[in-house]
Amino acid sequence: MPLLLTPGQFTQRAGYYHQLAQFSSAGMGLIQSLEQLQRNPPSRSFREPIRRQLEKIQQGATFTESLAATSGWLPELDLALIEAGEQSGRMDACFQSLAEYYQERSRLTKKAMSQLVYPVGLIHFAALVFLIVLPFAASQFSASLPWLFLRAALALSPIYLGTLLGIYALQGQHNESWRARMESALRYVPLLGTARAYLALGRLAMALESLINAGVNIIPAWEIAARACGSPALRRAIVAWRPQVEQGVTPAAAMDTSPEFPEMFANFYRSGEISGKLDDSLRRLHHYYSEEGTRKLQNFSEWTPRLIYALVAIIIGLKVIQFYSGYFGQIADITRGF
Repeated sequence: MPLLLTPGQFTQRAGYYHQLAQFSSAGMGLIQSLEQLQRNPPSRSFREPIRRQLEKIQQGATFTESLAATSGWLPELDLALIEAGEQSGRMDACFQSLAEYYQERSRLTKKAMSQLVYPVGLIHFAALVFLIVLPFAASQFSASLPWLFLRAALALSPIYLGTLLGIYALQGQHNESWRARMESALRYVPLLGTARAYLALGRLAMALESLINAGVNIIPAWEIAARACGSPALRRAIVAWRPQVEQGVTPAAAMDTSPEFPEMFANFYRSGEISGKLDDSLRRLHHYYSEEGTRKLQNFSEWTPRLIYALVAIIIGLKVIQFYSGYFGQIADITRGF
């Protein structure tokens, strides 16, 4: 997996899953579907991983095992969801869900990047004016321009470095302990923390509904769904239940002891257990949390560039006031001298 994923790479991955969903819905076998994809991949870089997948499957591996063998090509979230799809026999729904997930990530990333163009341009314009033009003019045009440009670049370097580190830290290829730390840190970020939690609950409900409908036992179904949801906090909470559930405690009762599950999720799951319509309750939970999570993520992608713009505008305003205060102070000093 590349260090940083761009909107184009998200779109390519969405295309990979979308084609697999179409082939599966049309009744094509997995090998035939992958052969078609190898001939017409979303990107030329997909040909080699698909070839290795085909090779592993022809040797007797499952699709999940073949994907895991292409080390680092897919994040753990994808592998867990595909494993749930394999066990439930609903690969087409799993592929479609992943296609929609990556398409939405591509759309939100493009939107955020387009909205960041103006504040980023403003930052560089401010650096040009306050770190190069004004100091050069104040020195009576005798200052070294290369040194002024270097100073501006050094002043901007923490912003570049922080942005790159932030994007890298949020990539899905990191191990679980890293992702757990990021999840804990982002939990308190307005909109983003809630959005991530809701999307994880939506994936959990989707995977559970697929596995339970396929007749998978409740304990392994919850454990597979826990890996598929992408939340280390939810996975730890669910793993901690296992001794209780093995002793006869229902997951709904175990949920009451876990702060990771909202009251609405626990209540819907409990009503599904009691009524015998758990699949319907999980389906509703999947749609609600997926839609709400996506909406909050959209709001975050819209408000973040606005806040950055406002912060930059305030800094520029303060710099302008500081410049004119110094300028008028110099005039006052000259006037008093006369």
